[in-house]
Amino acid sequence: MFISNEDRVDAWCEYLQAELQDLNFYAWPQDADAIDPLDIDYVLAWKPPPGVIKRFPNIKAILSLGAGIDGITCDPELPTNKPVARLVDTSLTQGMTHYIVYWTIHHHRDMDKYRAFEASKTWTQLPQAIASNRKVGILGLGELGTAAGRALSSLHFEVAGWSRSEKKIDGITSYFGDDGLSDFLARSEILICLLPLTDATAGIINSKLLNQLPKNAVFINCARGGHVVDDDLLAALDQEHLSKAVLDVFNTEPLPSDHPYWDHPKITVTPHIAALTAPHSGAGYVAENIRRIERGEVPMNLIDLANGY
Repeated sequence: MFISNEDRVDAWCEYLQAELQDLNFYAWPQDADAIDPLDIDYVLAWKPPPGVIKRFPNIKAILSLGAGIDGITCDPELPTNKPVARLVDTSLTQGMTHYIVYWTIHHHRDMDKYRAFEASKTWTQLPQAIASNRKVGILGLGELGTAAGRALSSLHFEVAGWSRSEKKIDGITSYFGDDGLSDFLARSEILICLLPLTDATAGIINSKLLNQLPKNAVFINCARGGHVVDDDLLAALDQEHLSKAVLDVFNTEPLPSDHPYWDHPKITVTPHIAALTAPHSGAGYVAENIRRIERGEVPMNLIDLANGY
C-alpha cells in the first residue's frame, strides 16, 4: 500500500491500518527507500507528482483520496490499464452541501446589503425573498451536486441541474446535453458549478455561458478553478451582468496576493475549504473498495478514464 503526496499521511495510515490490519502502508516520498515498487498493490493519492504512479507496475488499482480525480488523470504518464476510483466521503458531501446552502441563502436573502447597512448603522428592512420564487441551477449532478440539490429543494428553492445525460432526481428538474444548456442557464438566478474538470469542461465558465444567465445572477464555484476563464468572469461582474460571485477554487492555488479577485467588491474568496476530505471518515470507504477488489468485485465509483469522470 502506497500513499502519495498527501499532507495528512499519518492520519490516513492510522485510520486505514485500523480497517486493514494485515496491510503495510508506505508514504511517498518519506518511505521511498523502504519501498520495493514490485510489492505495491494499491496507490492512494491526491495530486501525486507526475510519473510516480507508473513506478509501481503491479498495482491493482489507483484510489483517489479526494472527490475529484483530475489531480490524478492530469499525469501524462498515468497507467491507463489500471482502474481508478474516486472517493465518496460522507463528511465531504455534507461539507459541500453546507457550503452551497449557506451561500445560496446568503445571496437569496441579500445578506451583503445587510452587512453594508450594519457598517453604516442604517436600520433598513428589505422585502423577504421567497425561496419558491428563486431559481437555483447546479452544473453537474454527480454525488455532490445531487446532495446539494436535494438539500436546496427541501428548503423550497426551485432547483434545476444540468448534466451530460438526463437525470431523474426528486425535486430537481433535469436539463441535459448541449441542447439543454441554454434553457438551463436562462432560468438560473443562482448558478453553482460542481462539474468534474475534464477536457470538455475546462474553461466552460466563459463569456458565452455567463451572458446566458439572467441579469444580476450570482455565480458560486466550488468545483475547480480550471472551469473559469478569469477575465470573462471579471468582465461579467464589472459590466453588471452578474451581481456577485463566490469562489472557493482557482486556476492557481494558493490564489496569488496580487490577483484581482482578492479586492473585487463583488467577489467572495474562500481558500478551497468548501469540502475537505476527512481521513477518519474516508478511510472506511477506501478500505471497503480494497476489500471489494480483493474479493474480485468491481470497486465503487470506478472512473471512466475516456470521459475523465
